[in-house]
Amino acid sequence: MTTRQSRKKSTTVSTSTATREKATSAPSSSSVPARPGGKSSKPLGHVSFVGAGPGDVSLLTVRAAELLAQADVVIVEHAELASLVTNEAEIVDGFAEDGSPLTHSALGRLVVRHAKTGAHVVRLVGGDPFTYATAPEEAAACSKAGIGFEIVPGISSVSAVPAYAGVPLTNKGNREYRVVSVGDSSVSWPDYAGDDTLVLLSAVARIGEAAAGLVEAGRSPQTPVAMTRVGTTTEQTTVVSTLEAIADDARAAGMTSPAITVVGDVVQMRDALSWFETKPLYGWRVLVPRTKEQSASLATRLRSFGAVSEEVPTISVEPPRNPQQMDKAVRGLVEGRYEWVAFTSVNAVKAVREKFEEYGLDARAFSGLKIAAVGDKTAEAIATWGIKADLLPSGEQSARGLLEDWPPYDELLDPINRVFLPRADIATETLVAGLQELGWEVDDVTAYRTVRAAPPPAPTREAIKTGKFDAVMFTSSSTVRNLVGIAGKPHASTIIACIGPATVATAEEHGLRVDVMAEQPSVEVLADALAEFGAARRLALIEAGEPVTKPSYKRPSSRRKA
Repeated sequence: MTTRQSRKKSTTVSTSTATREKATSAPSSSSVPARPGGKSSKPLGHVSFVGAGPGDVSLLTVRAAELLAQADVVIVEHAELASLVTNEAEIVDGFAEDGSPLTHSALGRLVVRHAKTGAHVVRLVGGDPFTYATAPEEAAACSKAGIGFEIVPGISSVSAVPAYAGVPLTNKGNREYRVVSVGDSSVSWPDYAGDDTLVLLSAVARIGEAAAGLVEAGRSPQTPVAMTRVGTTTEQTTVVSTLEAIADDARAAGMTSPAITVVGDVVQMRDALSWFETKPLYGWRVLVPRTKEQSASLATRLRSFGAVSEEVPTISVEPPRNPQQMDKAVRGLVEGRYEWVAFTSVNAVKAVREKFEEYGLDARAFSGLKIAAVGDKTAEAIATWGIKADLLPSGEQSARGLLEDWPPYDELLDPINRVFLPRADIATETLVAGLQELGWEVDDVTAYRTVRAAPPPAPTREAIKTGKFDAVMFTSSSTVRNLVGIAGKPHASTIIACIGPATVATAEEHGLRVDVMAEQPSVEVLADALAEFGAARRLALIEAGEPVTKPSYKRPSSRRKA
């Protein structure tokens, strides 16, 4: 058994009351039976057998997520499952010292041993814990030891993987399906000679034998077959064939475990029902030059289009070198020095808010002031203060667009002629010059500095330069400059998507050909535009009779020129 102490929690799990009462919905220690024999000792823990689902983390149940957040110890059988643990629980691999999987009985003893420390143990099982899994034997071991347990069902790969492949297990004309675990077992194929749909588990290595056995049993050699590997993930691959050809086709496609194989007429419906592998950005690896916190909503949107995003921070936001300018501006704001405050970024809102908190101020300090925001995202950041922006661009969401709607200074209507403009140290002079032309005096204050982030790891830099990313999404001119500076220029095969004209111009200045531009300066709109590009590209390949491949599969020999 190998223990990975990748979290901060101590390997020895505390049995204090605080551990067992850390969440109101966690199993109560009062419901846990005492040790057999009636001896006075520390109470036993509790075991939750939790189904992790078939692979897509978004298919994890609500109850499963709750228990993982409360766990003291999480026992996993696959390293990939450890990524689902987000708290400081101890993670234990269900493997022997030599790397071989533990037997059913050894896993049961492992679960019981950790539960006896008084810990809340989550036994995380791929798919469903009571469907082709070891959980029944492990739960029986808990019962024998007098340890309380619960079962949290998960979505089984038996049904989920075919569904993601667009293959129903039943339809109007096929009402029955049977599950066959092939693996190392001996299967009597004549027992499956009928027309029922078959779901074959662990059949990749023996698919030729299985297909021959079914044909010999009486099934037609032309019976449709679909084999899907790593189902429900963006690496999912499906091979559609027949019983007589599936062995050769699977070998040619390099199919490996884990895979689910469906045999029967229902496979013919895949042409109409394939929904996952036909997404516009399916399997694309998209580089986003932002932090994970900044790109959470973008990652979700890209995932909905079938892509996997990888974040590479290119900018680090730092306080100004001289904070006195901000201090003076905030004091002037409180003393009524300004008529307007103009926010040109979310970072500017954050910087002013942090300064407010430093002085013990809140949103009431904006009383009597007019607030302008350069775009919707900035307005949303202001709204978290409980403040609605008075001015937003009606057209282009940029400094230029804001100027087009900004009212000129009027001595009769405006008692004060000064604007507080907190922004980055590298901001352009467009807004300042435009406001001055409108008659306003501007306090252009450095609220924060943007500095180039540290270079990404060597494998990421290599992937950028060699075309292993399918697309890069540039969300500002500085992300273009900084990414090229810290990681190098994206490969010629990589699709370049930019958030607006200014970013496009910067990308072209760096020798990149821009393929996609958002109609509005929004990362969500940029993701939608990239998806539209991907859909059009996919359709063009299909119409040309070519296989649908990712951009990274075809790499021109020379770098693209703007």
